[in-house]
Amino acid sequence: MAEPGLLSALVDALRCMPGIGRKSAQRIAYHLLQRDRNRARHLSAVLQDAMDRIGHCRRCRTFSETELCALCTSGKRDQTLLCIVESPADVQAVEEAGYRGLYFVLMGHLSPLDGIGPEDLGLDQLDELLAEPGRQEIILATNPTVEGEATAHYISDMVHRRGLRVTRIAHGVPMGGELEYVDSTTLARALAGRREI
Repeated sequence: MAEPGLLSALVDALRCMPGIGRKSAQRIAYHLLQRDRNRARHLSAVLQDAMDRIGHCRRCRTFSETELCALCTSGKRDQTLLCIVESPADVQAVEEAGYRGLYFVLMGHLSPLDGIGPEDLGLDQLDELLAEPGRQEIILATNPTVEGEATAHYISDMVHRRGLRVTRIAHGVPMGGELEYVDSTTLARALAGRREI
């Protein structure tokens, strides 16, 4: 049985979210319509408000409701450290790990096949941040993918031209992981990055 027009449109709209296929979108739509219309209206209002009011921090490019985000305006951050990540979600992950420096969010990674070059990642803006006095270390925290590695390499060249120290986050075996289930590339990186205890 084909779904009516609006129901079909709702299912299709829900499918825009990552990991939501047709069946999951259909279950969500049916649940909202059948059991949770008030929450659905609230969700709709919050989504609309978020789309209208959340932009990007002028300095670090993470999501922000103001011109400068709370991280960039905080006087408690270590101004000598700058961590470069691919997405605002990465900022949250690094924050949870205890990092207390500043950030720059690329909003992606270099991907020539997808037409994403340095100009699409705000690297001219990053270069301005690198030129600021007092910067001591640039931490590259791009993802351990081919594109993430290429992006890290490109940025490390930029940083070296400025005469700054550049480091790369370590990659290795996750806590609780068993070696037999770890892929060979990850294990090779873990071996290469071993340290004395």
